Amino acid sequence: MLDQFTSSDIDVFYSGWTLGARATGKRLGTLRAFFRFCVIRKWLQENPISTDVKPPIGANHVANKAPYTDDELQRILDACDKLGEVVWSNGREKGVWTGEDVKDFIWVMVYTGLRISDVGLFHMNRLKDNEVFLRAKKNGGDVFAYIPDWLKDRLNARAKRCGLRPFVVGQSDRLETVTDMWRRKIGKVFELAGKFEETPTPHRFRHTYARVLLQRGVPVADVADLLGDDEKTVREHYSRWVPERQARLTKILKEAFDDKPKPKLVALPGGRS
Repeated sequence: MLDQFTSSDIDVFYSGWTLGARATGKRLGTLRAFFRFCVIRKWLQENPISTDVKPPIGANHVANKAPYTDDELQRILDACDKLGEVVWSNGREKGVWTGEDVKDFIWVMVYTGLRISDVGLFHMNRLKDNEVFLRAKKNGGDVFAYIPDWLKDRLNARAKRCGLRPFVVGQSDRLETVTDMWRRKIGKVFELAGKFEETPTPHRFRHTYARVLLQRGVPVADVADLLGDDEKTVREHYSRWVPERQARLTKILKEAFDDKPKPKLVALPGGRS
C-alpha cells in the first residue's frame, strides 16, 4: 500500500536501476512527481523520497543530437534500392513492401521534421498543395513545411493505393502497431546501409531536418517554430552539429571587414618590415 513505502524502500528501488545517467535522472524525477502528487492529494503524510536521493552526475547533461550527414542519408536511400520485395503476413492479411515504401516514409521525415509516429499516422488532409501542416501554434497561426512537387506526387500516388492514411498498412491504425512496423522496416534498411558513427535511428531524420535548415542559414527562431521547440532547445541540441555554421559566420565576418583600413607595410632597418 502507498503508506507502507519508506525511505529505505525507495533507496533499494533506486539502487537497482541499471540505466544511464540521463535516463536515471528522468525516472527519479517521475518518481518524485508521483509521490508529490500523493502528498498533495493527502494519500500520504510525507514524501518517502528523502532529499539526499540525488540524480547521478551527468543526469542534467544536454544530450547531443546527431543528424545524418548528406553522405549517410544517401547511403540509406541507396540501401532502399537494395532491399527488393519483402512479403508480410499477419495471419489475416498479407502483402508486399519494398524499399520505395521506406523511401517515401524517410523523405517525409526529412522534408518535414515530423516524428515517426506523426508520419506513421499521416493523413492526406495535412497536405495542401505543396505544404504539409505541422502544428497549430499556441499563440495563434499554423505552421507548415514545404515539400517539392516530386514528393507531393509520390504521396498522392501512395494515397491512391493505400488510402488517406498512406502509411497505415493493414487494418490496424493503432499508434504503437504502426510505429513499430515502420521501425522494423527502416531497421532493415539501416542494416543494408553499413556502419554508422552513431547508432542509426528513425528519430535522427528529424535531427537531419534541423541540420539542413541551420546549414542554409535559417534563423534559429524559425527552426524552433518548425520543430515545435523553443529557441534555447534548438541552440543547445542542434547548433553544435552544424560545423558549416562557423564557416559561414567566418565568411560573413571576412567579407564585412574586407574593405576596412589595413596596416601599411613599411621597410625597416635590418631588412625588417
